[in-house]
Amino acid sequence: MKHPRLNIVAGPTPLVHAPRLSDALGIDLFIKRDDVAGPTFGGNKSRQLEYYFGDALDKGADTILITGAVQSNFVRLAAAVASSQNMHAIIQLENRVPGKPDHYHKSGNVLLSHLLGPEILTYPEGEDETGADAALHERAEALRAEGRVPYVIHLSEGHPPLGALGYVDAAQEILQQGQDFDTYVVASGSGSTHAGLLAGLRGSGSGAQVIGSCVRRDATAQEARIARVTARLKKLYAGAARVSEPDIRIWDGALAPGYGQIGEPARSAIHMVATHEGLILDPVYTAKSFAAIPALVASGEIAKGSRVCFVHTGGLAALFAYEEAF
Repeated sequence: MKHPRLNIVAGPTPLVHAPRLSDALGIDLFIKRDDVAGPTFGGNKSRQLEYYFGDALDKGADTILITGAVQSNFVRLAAAVASSQNMHAIIQLENRVPGKPDHYHKSGNVLLSHLLGPEILTYPEGEDETGADAALHERAEALRAEGRVPYVIHLSEGHPPLGALGYVDAAQEILQQGQDFDTYVVASGSGSTHAGLLAGLRGSGSGAQVIGSCVRRDATAQEARIARVTARLKKLYAGAARVSEPDIRIWDGALAPGYGQIGEPARSAIHMVATHEGLILDPVYTAKSFAAIPALVASGEIAKGSRVCFVHTGGLAALFAYEEAF
């Protein structure tokens, strides 16, 4: 089944060997550089937005509405793509990380989003996906009354996971780059990247294990969420039907102290990748996902000498809002 798609990611992103990390960890490690995918510091959401904007433009939309946390990469990229398409963007920032200093609400992704010129709304609750979507639909109704054509990119479950198709593409892209791996490690939050990658690999015949590292929910809750996203993805991509329950692998050893907050495993991951390969991870997603690799090598769940792909999903801009953590 074909789905409308706007080309945002210019060509395959690099798949690079990480020799110093490989030596340090005793594995053969490659990094899929989706941190360079798309505009304004890039990131994995660029792949997801290809299908949301494709659908929006196919429906004649002139306005995009989207919700994310204060330091959301998703809303920053949505605003950037909207600008490039001569569309209006309305981004709604939810207070998902309490107790942050004033500069957290002004720097990083927030600063970039302001520069891109969207209308910015706020939503007070950080764990109310349905309510946040309802607030956007209320704004969308007002726009329709003005003769506009709005398109809501939903935060809550129950909607077609079009964004996951972007990581079906990414899985096929990695395989087309001539590589398959014993293990893939990726951040697991909304579930679209994790479920899409897993479905794309299974649909392409790869049996590699895919480990999702939790950034927002514990392993039990996240496993159930990935199962639900995958079930909905089957209606968009037939290969998702090849995903079985044991394929959904979750690790939450770096989740604490919670979403958008950095603990010691994530802090150590940032320093390890920076000092070994000169690459920067962000504290919200990629530090917590990379932290799974040394932990699971130590436990034996990732075998010494095995081939491992770390999917670097980006988010660098958020780092500048966390200077007090370092």
